[in-house]
Amino acid sequence: HYGPGGAYSGLAGRDATRAFATGDFTPAGLVDDVSGLAEGEMLAIRSWLTFYSNNYIPVGKLVGRFYDENGAPTEALRQAEAAIEEALKLQAESEQRKQQFPPCNSEWSSAGDSRFWCSRQSGGVNRDWTGVPRQLYRPGSRGSHCVCVRSTGPPWGQPESTEHGDRGDLDNPHLKEYDGCHPLAEQCVL
Repeated sequence: HYGPGGAYSGLAGRDATRAFATGDFTPAGLVDDVSGLAEGEMLAIRSWLTFYSNNYIPVGKLVGRFYDENGAPTEALRQAEAAIEEALKLQAESEQRKQQFPPCNSEWSSAGDSRFWCSRQSGGVNRDWTGVPRQLYRPGSRGSHCVCVRSTGPPWGQPESTEHGDRGDLDNPHLKEYDGCHPLAEQCVL
């Protein structure tokens, strides 16, 4: 597989880390430079690292961008590891936001109608509440997307609060109601 003409010949004797994140296995993509990769791409590299460490026995370290001639980590490796840690942190924050505001279920018809609705499993998030559809705007992002919002109880992150209007997260300033939909409807057809 790793010999001339083999399926993995481009990986033999080189560090092609970038290709595992980008999927570019051309000569231009088979490089070790991971600078400028997005968070998701750094998480893909982490996934490959985990796979290899769980399934293969290390036989050495390749002298180059990540290890020096003594096998010691380089500054580039420390930067890549820091980028992976930052990506993990952002992934955890994203998952927490998804717990607070799970994505709506949605469907479009050829007639031009769109339907958004919430259920106890919408967005792949199992929970004990259904919620109501709202448009969520994130600072720095273009546009909005449909999320399910708790409409009763205390706001997210304040489970013991007694000073609230029993409106869940409806008063979050990044949310907007859909025009033409009842504010407490579990589904909306536009």
